[in-house]
Amino acid sequence: MHVAPPAFEHHREPLGIGESAPRLSWRTLTDAANWRQAAHQVEITAADGTVLADTGRVASADSLLVPWPGRRLGSRERVGVRVRVWGEGEDEPSPWSGTSYAETGLLAPADWTARPVTPDSTPAGEPLPVALLRRDFALTGRVASARLYITAYGVYEAEINGERVGDHVLAPGWTSYPHRLRYQTFDVTPLLRTGENTLGALLGEGWYTGRLGFHGGRRNIYGEHRVLLAQLEIVYADGTVRTVVTDEHWRTAEGPVLRSEIYDGEAYDARRERPGWSAPGHDVSGWVPVRELPPSRAELVAPTGPPVRRTQTVAPVSVTTTPSGRTVLDFGQNLVGRLRIRVSGTAGHEVTLRHAEVLEDGEPSIRPLRIAAATDSYVLRGEGEETSGGVETYEPLFTFHGFRYAEIGNWPGPLDPADVEAVVLHTDMARTGWFECSDPLVNRLHENVVQGMRGNFLDVPTDCPQRDERMGWTGDIQVFAPTASFLHDCSGMLVGWLRDLSAEQLARPDGVPPLVVPDVLPTAFQGVGAQAVWADVAVLLPWTLYRRFGDLEVLRTQYPSMRAWGEATIRLTAEGDGLWRQDFQLGDWLDPQAPPDRPGEARTDGDLVANAYVVRSAEVLAETAELLYRAGHLNGRADAVRFRAHAAAVRERFADRFVTPDGRLASDTQTAYALALSFALLPTERQRRGAAERLAHIVRRASFRIATGFTGTPLICDALCAAGEPQLAYRMLLEKDCPSWLYPVTMGATTVWERWDSMLPDGTVNPGEMTSFNHYALGAVADWLHRTVAGLAAAEPGWRRLRIAPLPGGDLTWAKASHDTPYGRAEAGWRIEGSTADTLVVEVVVPPNTRAEVRLPDGRDPFEIGSGRHTFHCPYAAPAWPPTPIRHP
Repeated sequence: MHVAPPAFEHHREPLGIGESAPRLSWRTLTDAANWRQAAHQVEITAADGTVLADTGRVASADSLLVPWPGRRLGSRERVGVRVRVWGEGEDEPSPWSGTSYAETGLLAPADWTARPVTPDSTPAGEPLPVALLRRDFALTGRVASARLYITAYGVYEAEINGERVGDHVLAPGWTSYPHRLRYQTFDVTPLLRTGENTLGALLGEGWYTGRLGFHGGRRNIYGEHRVLLAQLEIVYADGTVRTVVTDEHWRTAEGPVLRSEIYDGEAYDARRERPGWSAPGHDVSGWVPVRELPPSRAELVAPTGPPVRRTQTVAPVSVTTTPSGRTVLDFGQNLVGRLRIRVSGTAGHEVTLRHAEVLEDGEPSIRPLRIAAATDSYVLRGEGEETSGGVETYEPLFTFHGFRYAEIGNWPGPLDPADVEAVVLHTDMARTGWFECSDPLVNRLHENVVQGMRGNFLDVPTDCPQRDERMGWTGDIQVFAPTASFLHDCSGMLVGWLRDLSAEQLARPDGVPPLVVPDVLPTAFQGVGAQAVWADVAVLLPWTLYRRFGDLEVLRTQYPSMRAWGEATIRLTAEGDGLWRQDFQLGDWLDPQAPPDRPGEARTDGDLVANAYVVRSAEVLAETAELLYRAGHLNGRADAVRFRAHAAAVRERFADRFVTPDGRLASDTQTAYALALSFALLPTERQRRGAAERLAHIVRRASFRIATGFTGTPLICDALCAAGEPQLAYRMLLEKDCPSWLYPVTMGATTVWERWDSMLPDGTVNPGEMTSFNHYALGAVADWLHRTVAGLAAAEPGWRRLRIAPLPGGDLTWAKASHDTPYGRAEAGWRIEGSTADTLVVEVVVPPNTRAEVRLPDGRDPFEIGSGRHTFHCPYAAPAWPPTPIRHP
């Protein structure tokens, strides 16, 4: 038995953290069956090895987000932590874990002495070249340690003495700039030397001054000037400190990047490069001083999650010539990132790189990009100039694209596909969840969900990564969060995004969350009013993160935002005589029968959707308030009573308005019945039975094709299971005709599409203006695959107890899922055995310090097991397969 080094909060890399009392988590690794922690001991040491705190033996089974046992840390403080544990019935502790180190960033505004500087002299109404900024400084002694604290309004990369600092991409990312600005901390000790040194930075527009939004978008939404803020703190070996900050002494010039934009791509002229620009001795005679700006009012915050990084390179799988003569590379996977090329040629020769998700009639399909150019260009500097054998390497700097296909224009000479590779970018989250089954198409569907999430979790949870949008739509992440939190450790990233949501929401007088976060929608678009499903993210996303990661603090932090939306729904229902009535709701967005140019025309009444969500959010809010009351929130009990009564009142009015006595709903749709059954909106057994029968009927009548949009899709399979019809859920899952989950797979999809028919059966792209081939929302079905098909779910917040409840079905012969819980790897899977396929074998792995409730499909009572590996056999009778549809005469 041994203990893994402890983790701090949700940080993968705890350098420059913003918590002065970071909570600790650890995992015990043991093969002992039924192992449970009885006690732990935590030791905290200073950077010089001095013991700052030693808890001694603490009787506790807790190992997840354990409160910090020492004094609060100050800014720039580095500590080491190690842990050992005792198991139940054990007299001797485990060996000490390895030591984990954490270091705080700048925790107080007064810690910042740097001043904001800009290279921009006048506001620009057009794309700006990437600016180079630099400052020379001298060091007089040996450097013991050095930290660079840096951020920007815009996007930056830093360099010291000609070497790049860190590996972050598009730093500092996109936050609600008027409220919060994220900074990064880098250990730059190895880059400094005695004598002359240079600190430099490249500064691009990014999301700050660059064009954002559809219908042409807008520039300078947040401000007219890019800004750099940098503070380099150097500690000499004798303990003295030298600080180099952004101020009026910095100088700026333009370099080879003529423009670098989120939507339109980058233009790079290698002839304009300035070799050695970030190293001492560079000729700065043509450089001009920067301008100092007043300090921002935004709060400078440390990251809560990992940065965007290059996580993979992908080689092309083929090169083709299109009917029009274009050269196109296929990377075999719809991905998010950019190209890296190696090219040789004469000075001034320009190569263009244009990106597309799909081919249409053999040509790259550009129409779905709308007015995003998604094109990069590279002008060669020519052979022999600072190159290796005349080969020049280029990768764009401050842009990204969503693509599978790349059109290579004006390549000098024959193109060797080995000279082009795709560089994958996304927030560097740890993968935590996996699923497989006996059906290759379902496996491809699940992989499409994974790939779509990776591409769209790029600093914010975007809707799509390719067209002139790429925004943090709140409804998309609300419905997808249960799937996302199984597949990746997205807790730190989404906690940060929720803080932006809270800041934007609470700054609005009506307390309604914006449709996108950060909010860059034009005022006219915001006039559509509050939108259910989308605004409910304020309540339901924190709840999902609490349930999946066991972090009550996310509820405490987000509670003002959660409560504000709850109060808004009380006001909205009061204005509508007990129900929320509104002329327009996004509702079941992208119902498959909605016309291509009118995606909001759903068959399910928007008011029905809205009031169903009022009930759901009010009940979650009541439960949240009760939890916080037990944890010391003084107003929690009163809030719990208030919102529970609100939920009950709207549920009653919902039944009166939308449900008949025998369970028929005002909207006779898959989504309406899924909402009613999943959100417990049917007060009588007669209504529940009638709704279940009706849902089964309309699913059969649709020949098992999907008939739900963003709202109904995450719920439909669970609703069918609740209706006692799990085989109908399987039949819908395995349907291949459009619309269905597997239809895109049969059409070669490698990510989840925005529309069920983003590509039509004849290979043409949906004629609507809004068509993406990389949207994760409809991939929310993967949560059902994990929980029900494989049977692996959390029974308590943070996976302290597991629920193992596999439900075999369809013509699958096996399925399995695994998840890296905070306690270790959990697994659940099943397979059908026997000469007559009459035995079900269920295999389970329960991590140390947890328990699991097991429900086998043979009807026996649930039972509990402890940690370890378990195998169960039970009789199995295959269901009648396939279910029969209702045939129309």
